[in-house]
Amino acid sequence: MSHILTVTPSPALDASTTVPTLAPFSKLRCGPMLRHPGGGGVNVARVIDRLGGQVRAIYPAGGSIGQLLRQLLDAEGVESEVIPVGNETREDFTVFEESTQKQYRFVLPGEKLSESEWQALIDAVANAEPAPKFVVASGSLPPGVPDDFYARVVRAGRARGAKVIVDTSHAALSAALDAGGIFLIKPSMSEYRVLTGVAADADDAALIRAGRQLIERGAVELVALSMGPKGALLIARDHAWSAEGLTVAPASVVGAGDSLVGAMVSSLVEGASLQDALRFGVAAGTAALVNPGTSLCRREDIERFLPQIAIRDLSELACAASQ
Repeated sequence: MSHILTVTPSPALDASTTVPTLAPFSKLRCGPMLRHPGGGGVNVARVIDRLGGQVRAIYPAGGSIGQLLRQLLDAEGVESEVIPVGNETREDFTVFEESTQKQYRFVLPGEKLSESEWQALIDAVANAEPAPKFVVASGSLPPGVPDDFYARVVRAGRARGAKVIVDTSHAALSAALDAGGIFLIKPSMSEYRVLTGVAADADDAALIRAGRQLIERGAVELVALSMGPKGALLIARDHAWSAEGLTVAPASVVGAGDSLVGAMVSSLVEGASLQDALRFGVAAGTAALVNPGTSLCRREDIERFLPQIAIRDLSELACAASQ
């Protein structure tokens, strides 16, 4: 029985390696290659599964890379509902430069989905049995998929009584918000600035005020603003909390936001309060940073970081924003 569904229109096979130093036009001797399943909702499902949640990942897959993606998810024990597609699944790769401790991410474009292929993803949500408690729709849209794809997923999930979480950007996010009734969005700071028009140096009050405007128009119930090393800000109608980030030496930044979302959903399914879900999510996002490639967070690392995450109650600012 899957209480949670994730939908990933553009999954990927994530390959990662290391080099001592990047240099142009040179033969670079790399470290061992790691391969992980990737893509927003796929990563969220991996996190929820390893935290003990009941989850099913819905995604398209085609060709030999798609087959390997499915095999890697099966090896992790993640339940899949695969939509067969005609084009090859994409592959991304990252390179970690040991001399500078910097990571370079190369994101290849997704292959086109036909109308019948992307519609099958929505149908999988509409026909899911049993009806899910949560639907997490996450990631970029590949060519051929309309901007209102996530809006359609929101409507399909809400028709089943699910709380729908959307983690995407640009026109796809705007269209989903126009549909209304989203439970939670998780924009990054750069995405939030584009979405709301807040200044780059906006203070907490301005960030909360921008989130409140989305909430008051009925677009979304909760805004989880991912702020990178600064942590995260969770905005509700009459409350707001911030979770301070921790300073760690990152081995990879891939999947930190997905780890935050997966951990928050896992907490909420178990009945956690919003502030406790935020704390758990930020601990998971931090835990993802210390693992290579797209390894994501591990429970033991989450538990190590969790006591160090400080929560500030900013509800006074939220109330002031409503006046």
